[in-house]
Amino acid sequence: MQEAHIPMAVTPVRKYSHNIPRRLLSWYLAVRLAVVCLFLGGTILYQLQQGSWAVSAAARYLTYLTLLAVLQTFVSGLLLARIRRHHHFINAQISWDLLFIVLIIYLTGGVDSLYSFLFILVIIAASVFCPRPQLLVVASASSILYGSLLDLQYYGYLPRLVGQSLPKDLQHYDVFYAVFLHVGAFFLTALLSGALAERLRRSEEAREKREIDYGELERLNQSILTNINSGLMVVNAAGRIRSFNNAASKITGYRLEEVYNRPIEAIFPEFDTFDSEALDGVDRGEIHYRRSEESILTLGYSASRVVDKDNDSLGLLIAFQDLTEFKALEEQLHRADRLAAVGRLASGLAHEIRNPLASISGSVQLLLEDEKVNDEDRQLMNIVVKEADRLSLLLSDFLTFARPARLQIELIDIALLLDELIALLSVSGQFPEVMIEKAYRGPILMNVDPQKMHQVLWDLLINAGEAASPEGKVRIEINEGQGEIVIEDTGAGIAKEDQDKLFEPFYTTKDKGTGLGLANVYANIEAHKGRIYVEPGSLGGARFIIELPEGCRA
Repeated sequence: MQEAHIPMAVTPVRKYSHNIPRRLLSWYLAVRLAVVCLFLGGTILYQLQQGSWAVSAAARYLTYLTLLAVLQTFVSGLLLARIRRHHHFINAQISWDLLFIVLIIYLTGGVDSLYSFLFILVIIAASVFCPRPQLLVVASASSILYGSLLDLQYYGYLPRLVGQSLPKDLQHYDVFYAVFLHVGAFFLTALLSGALAERLRRSEEAREKREIDYGELERLNQSILTNINSGLMVVNAAGRIRSFNNAASKITGYRLEEVYNRPIEAIFPEFDTFDSEALDGVDRGEIHYRRSEESILTLGYSASRVVDKDNDSLGLLIAFQDLTEFKALEEQLHRADRLAAVGRLASGLAHEIRNPLASISGSVQLLLEDEKVNDEDRQLMNIVVKEADRLSLLLSDFLTFARPARLQIELIDIALLLDELIALLSVSGQFPEVMIEKAYRGPILMNVDPQKMHQVLWDLLINAGEAASPEGKVRIEINEGQGEIVIEDTGAGIAKEDQDKLFEPFYTTKDKGTGLGLANVYANIEAHKGRIYVEPGSLGGARFIIELPEGCRA
């Protein structure tokens, strides 16, 4: 705040002169003309009461002065509309006023004139427009002009006009006394009016500064409301929306004009029974907002009461944010925690089961070699061996999931890897009627673990082939710039309630699935610090999307 006051103290002339409002100067010209017309007009009428126009020379001279004042005011008004440097204009007007008053005093009797008080009016007017040093100059000029006029009259050097009467035989102490009183009055007026004007200026500057601060604060608040990332809305006591910022519009898709004064439940149906008392003070609340038929957002909100400067309630300020992505990340973290827990359990369980299982399988196979075993028992033993092998395979998947090997990153051609997998799938004859469409062109180089990426893409191709069989289509796309690999099929798709659990271990929608295939896929992609998710595809089935981070892109 000190930096704002220092320039005004150092350069007062520029502050007071250059920034004078044009309207104030216009008022000055008008008031000055009114004062001249009032006093001179009154004097003219008084003189005419004493004698006719031809006899009263004073009336004629004062009339000429009045006309001259009117002409000068008219010319000054024209100049005021065109000039820019007002301090020159003010100096010229004050100089004119001083000379004009000297002329009036000269025509009305000099030392006997009653119009010497007009100098005081000029000094007061100058205090409005000029700083204190310049005001003292005006007081000094008034004293010099008045004293010089009386000295010229005392020594007889003051010329007389035709018909003008001036007092003669002036005593030196009368002249000295008149000059003493007037000079003291002029400087006292300058000091008092200067002090009052200075205080008025400071008060005005302080008021303007406060107004500027309030204006700046209002602009700052508006800027914050406009640019803040959280949605903000004010709801009055009747439950109607009275304010809606840009972030709220981006989240909900509604503009302020569309929601203003509408009930809050029309935009947020979950507030169907709006209770301001119940919502007041809510720090963390969540609602589900349906932005469209396919888009449901999770919004977190907080509410607090808004009051005006008189502490009267204006309603509730509700701040809300889109937590949909945060909820998805939270679910991924929970899934990762569950996978880690299951992995630790699987690691211990697999070691405890694998050795007894191998003993059981080996023992049964030895029994099968005995020729005395009848056909019914042999069939049962074959079932035991088959199920033991399936359980052993499940344990192998367990161990792979529980103890993922460290990544061995290499620069490989993803397009070539997919071509090899497609050829291998065709040779296997698992899905002879399924058409595989390649929507990519090689080479596409990426930094990945070849073995793990081979397993990921193979599992996804197998799942897509099973979903599209017997006569469907599988399409493979690669978006090299974004590190995306997309595999979609024409199958029945995945139900929405199954999508969130699809990558959890032991969760499967297949009759003979173990539920570890997609869990291993998820773990391998996560090891690459990537992301995999599923959504409805354009072919009608499921669309699996692998997003690899920037570090995997060549």
